[in-house]
Amino acid sequence: MNKNKPAGSWPELIYSDLMDTLQTVQLWTQIVGKIRMVNTPWTNHGWHVTLYVSSRGLSTGRIPYGDGSFQIDFDFIDHQLVVCASDGGLKRMPLQSKTVASFYSDLFNLLNEMNISTEIYARPNELEMAIPFVEDDMHNTYDAHQIHTYWQTLVRIDSVFTRFRAEFIGKCSPVHLFWGGFDLAVTRFSGRTAPLYQGKVPNMPERIMQEAYSHEVSSAGFWPGSDAYPFPAFYSYCYPSPPLYGTQLVEPEQAFYSVEMGEFLLNYEAVQQAEDPEGTLLRFLRSTYEAAAKTGNWDYKLSCNLSGFEK
Repeated sequence: MNKNKPAGSWPELIYSDLMDTLQTVQLWTQIVGKIRMVNTPWTNHGWHVTLYVSSRGLSTGRIPYGDGSFQIDFDFIDHQLVVCASDGGLKRMPLQSKTVASFYSDLFNLLNEMNISTEIYARPNELEMAIPFVEDDMHNTYDAHQIHTYWQTLVRIDSVFTRFRAEFIGKCSPVHLFWGGFDLAVTRFSGRTAPLYQGKVPNMPERIMQEAYSHEVSSAGFWPGSDAYPFPAFYSYCYPSPPLYGTQLVEPEQAFYSVEMGEFLLNYEAVQQAEDPEGTLLRFLRSTYEAAAKTGNWDYKLSCNLSGFEK
């Protein structure tokens, strides 16, 4: 592992190659994320439901259970789902092409073998087509190379997002992956309450979305693309969105404001091909936050310069 990575070291991502595997794995992460959700105390803005980028894949982190805990990890190196418990229990199952229905059944059988009893709302959230997990034989693709490449991309992005998060001394979310939209995100808060959220999200309770956007935010993230926008991309938006927000100049030059989506976008390719991918992404994160802070009259003292502490 080379700490001083050469230019061009970020992986190439092509949505059409990733698409089938991502759709399947997203549904698998919804199952795992829901297991974390129902066993973890509610944390503001749904922070208790997310997954985290790990050194081998994606992880729930520690999930409280009884007088101990357990954890579920997607290992995208050895391509296994690993469940470990604080009582010493350890089970693995291979990650390979299988239906969502089979993954659901295999995982809950494995949990039962470990004496972990849990129930979830067994259908997807935030997706238009919410096939119950036990009935989903449509999504069944797992390309080990493609998911490994995607995860290697998340590793690099997570490091930059973590650095960006460290520059803010106000309330800020962890860097985490929301399995509903399948986006890696980090969110800053102004400290002020926001107008009642009126947006609609497929197969998502209104009260959950209203709590998520109960306070003013500037949020940035990465998602791997969709049929509607078939390009992996970074995004940045604020809520509420001031009238002049989308008119602000942001960096790098490839970034643009989508009126339809109400957010700034930067295609992943522009970062991946840059001479300095980390610096390019940081410019996007910092300048789009500045757009939100300037037009939304945020307290500029919430940003800090930690350059004297970095070494």
